[in-house]
Amino acid sequence: MPVTRRQAALKQGKKKDKSEGTTQTKVEENDEVQVGDKRQVGNANELEGEVEPPMKKNKAEEDEEDDKPTVSLIRHTGTIERGHIYFFYRPRVEMEEAHSIDDVQRLHMLLVPRPPKFSVLDGEKPKLDRDDAEDDDMAVLQEGADAVPAKATLDTFEKHYRLITIGKKALPHPEVTSRRERVFWAAVTAVGDDLHSLEKGLRAKSYETKTRGTRHKEASRLAARGVYAIVNNEPSVPSKAATHLGFFISHPEKMGEVQEALGIQKASSFVLQVKNPLAPNTGGVRTPSSKQVNYPESIMKSVFGQGTKGRESYGLRFVDCQTIELLEYEGAELLLIASRSGEEGVETSLGGGRGEALEQLEESEASESIGEIFRELALDQDEFPQDALKGEWI
Repeated sequence: MPVTRRQAALKQGKKKDKSEGTTQTKVEENDEVQVGDKRQVGNANELEGEVEPPMKKNKAEEDEEDDKPTVSLIRHTGTIERGHIYFFYRPRVEMEEAHSIDDVQRLHMLLVPRPPKFSVLDGEKPKLDRDDAEDDDMAVLQEGADAVPAKATLDTFEKHYRLITIGKKALPHPEVTSRRERVFWAAVTAVGDDLHSLEKGLRAKSYETKTRGTRHKEASRLAARGVYAIVNNEPSVPSKAATHLGFFISHPEKMGEVQEALGIQKASSFVLQVKNPLAPNTGGVRTPSSKQVNYPESIMKSVFGQGTKGRESYGLRFVDCQTIELLEYEGAELLLIASRSGEEGVETSLGGGRGEALEQLEESEASESIGEIFRELALDQDEFPQDALKGEWI
């Protein structure tokens, strides 16, 4: 069964795990029970998805994975990923349009990673801060350059992406005083390298249910687009290790009614934690066992400390995002805590001039047309409404 290149790399030397299958979650989420489905009993905020049964790999596939290089699971500090971020919402089933937050069925956050801008040859030399250096050998990259993604390519389906479904219909505001209100759950519902599958999951569709017959849900609406960076701090002690997700929104240029209702700020940062799949559920989003993330033994032991860390045999209940590999598995449960908002807030969270660098990029990309934004994701503009990206409900 196809797996991402990063997942395959983690399999080296793990022949004793070959008998384990992999579970692949489709992009499409079931908003209602379909024919033959059994309703899951759980929290109302439970994230839903279609799951194919585990498939056993053949010998050739196993041998091929064993030849892949091992991915380091050592905690990386600084920027561990940067790219473009998109927010989508889908109207409730059987509703042609959404006119308020009450009409919203799901809120998704899409991350499309990109290499750092300074590493990509686009006809221009990387921007350097020479500081009176005599030649380029003495030059250094501008502060925060590691957080600045390369320009998004257009009309290209071959892109790595990660779709994250938010447990609530709106993001919490970082300025709320109650910690409980600032915390929300999310789950990685799709990971892939082909935008065709992403578009298929986001477009309008009809399906059959056992009790209500044919049901229809409209295409998801693109509500915001921007640039993001995920940064690991350099803690003085291990207990203070933290991962921050910070972003600046370039489209729409001015937040409208839609963005305000969905809690999308012009600039925001969140503390990101990953839940141990073996730890008991404590509320919020509950992932059914059939959809639970299946991390390899190397991650469970090296990152979560199964059998070696914490008070329980499963290890630590939550960890910071020590390596981006933790987000490369469908079903991964995330805990996000609203941290700061505004330009200064994002800079404080990301540090090292990264917030300022992202803000400058956002300002330069704000001039791009809505048509170009849709082309970044290779989306059919006739099938996906554009009004929400202008701040208007649709």
